[in-house]
Amino acid sequence: MSTPQARPPATRPTAPLQARWQALAPREQNLVLAAGGLVALALLWWVALAPALATLRAAPARHAALDTQLQRMHSLQAEAQQLQAAPRTTPGDTVGALRTALTQRLGNTAQLNVVGDRATVTLKGAPADALAQWLAQARSNARATPVEARLARSAPAAASNAPAPVTLGNGGAPLPRWDGTVVLALPAAR
Repeated sequence: MSTPQARPPATRPTAPLQARWQALAPREQNLVLAAGGLVALALLWWVALAPALATLRAAPARHAALDTQLQRMHSLQAEAQQLQAAPRTTPGDTVGALRTALTQRLGNTAQLNVVGDRATVTLKGAPADALAQWLAQARSNARATPVEARLARSAPAAASNAPAPVTLGNGGAPLPRWDGTVVLALPAAR
């Protein structure tokens, strides 16, 4: 049985480093150890601790954003369940509900044209807030879904025949008015 022979110290790959280490004075050895410890602590900070602390600092803001998103999803779910629970309507009822809502919200600034399962609303100077309310009402009451909108801000009308501009909670600035068309998909007859 033969025993493996140990390499002579001069042939080990770490031999020059060990020789250099032994040549250092004890004070220099302590300084090298302290520098190595400082480098190890810096690496530990940059690799392990700093990213974890950054995640902890950002967590409350991220949590608040996710809570807001969750609340929005719950409101959309409630709206979808409400729409599903609503009784079925006939195409005549749908068009009637659209016409009524259009007259109530937009008055003579809009015209409705129904062809098949599509309703096209042509707008001329429709107030932005009234248009938004009408779209919400069309979606909930008539179950019509907007599929296309081509809108442009309308040019300011002449002062002599223009109605007073609408200014709701925006610092007195008039709300925009819109010209264009909105195409709605009507619910399928069942």
